[in-house]
Amino acid sequence: MKLKKMIIAGGGTGGHIFPAIAVANALRRIDAGIEILFVGAQSKMEMEKVPLAGYRIEGLDIAGFNRSSLLQNWSLPFKLIKSYFQVKRIFKSFQPDAAFGVGGYSSFPVLKYAQRNGIATFLHEANSFAGKSNMMLGKHADLIMVASAGMERFFPTEKICITGNPVRSEIAHSTVLRSEAFELFRLKEDKPTLLVIGGSQGAQSINKSITTGMAKLLQAGIQVIWQTGKGNLDVIPDSIRSRREVCATEFITKMNYAYTAADLVVSRSGAIALAEICAFKKPSILVPLPHAAEDHQTVNASVLVNNGAAWMVKDSDAADQLIDKAIALIGDKEKCKAFGEAAGKLFVPDADMLIANKIIETLDKKNG
Repeated sequence: MKLKKMIIAGGGTGGHIFPAIAVANALRRIDAGIEILFVGAQSKMEMEKVPLAGYRIEGLDIAGFNRSSLLQNWSLPFKLIKSYFQVKRIFKSFQPDAAFGVGGYSSFPVLKYAQRNGIATFLHEANSFAGKSNMMLGKHADLIMVASAGMERFFPTEKICITGNPVRSEIAHSTVLRSEAFELFRLKEDKPTLLVIGGSQGAQSINKSITTGMAKLLQAGIQVIWQTGKGNLDVIPDSIRSRREVCATEFITKMNYAYTAADLVVSRSGAIALAEICAFKKPSILVPLPHAAEDHQTVNASVLVNNGAAWMVKDSDAADQLIDKAIALIGDKEKCKAFGEAAGKLFVPDADMLIANKIIETLDKKNG
């Protein structure tokens, strides 16, 4: 096997970090001797999550393009130049055989440097609408792993391989019992349970809708597991957080327990969140992030909606529609069952191992 050292680049959100860790773990299952170095952005969540998973990470002084305030981008060219020299130092020290990019602005300078220096590069595109960094890197990548069909409009057809989206092993192969899940969250097993997740940073429209609509949810006999996102828990009134039917926290560490307990999921439509929902065969109501690049979260959500696996509510309509739709859907057991079965058919099991094996196979062929 030609792969001895691998750089994995990208991050910024859990949707990039956790799949990257899943692939790293898969590579290690194939060969425990493979050395893996992560490269991310300083001050972003990968600098915390990657070491917790047992991997070393180097941070770049880089930032993404600010779409909401163009004036905030004045320092971007200087940060890009600085990151180039940081990447050069990292490559000279680590000397990787290949680089794997999972998206996020920190992946671009790493993969670009690798391509300019003849080092094999591999990409994974989690979304149904490709990100600009991946599109720019795709032309010179050795292989591009994608979540679903129809990505030929973004990448060279001959380089595309459909692998699905990798999710954490505890999600893909969960053995948690419902009784264990409800014990963890201190909720009743015989009551309909709504899981609310807005990503690691939270979702303001979802949080506000749940807060204002909590009385209606409780009146309908629904209990709630609620990930508010970092810094958002204190915004929720204590009169809601103290209710025994509500388990609210900034970040749910044991998501396999949360999915096991849920009868219905309300979520943003990041690619990995949807993969996890599909892995657990859960019905969902999706509220796409309106300012996501190229509106890719709406495209992601449309895949589930068009396959009869979810409903979609626009962010601007969440305040008026989300609570009533959640109550209606969670109360319709037949529809929930049908949605869950349809979601399960969209899940690609063991995507992490498939990606790891494709990287190794491609590298072996390239190097003879």
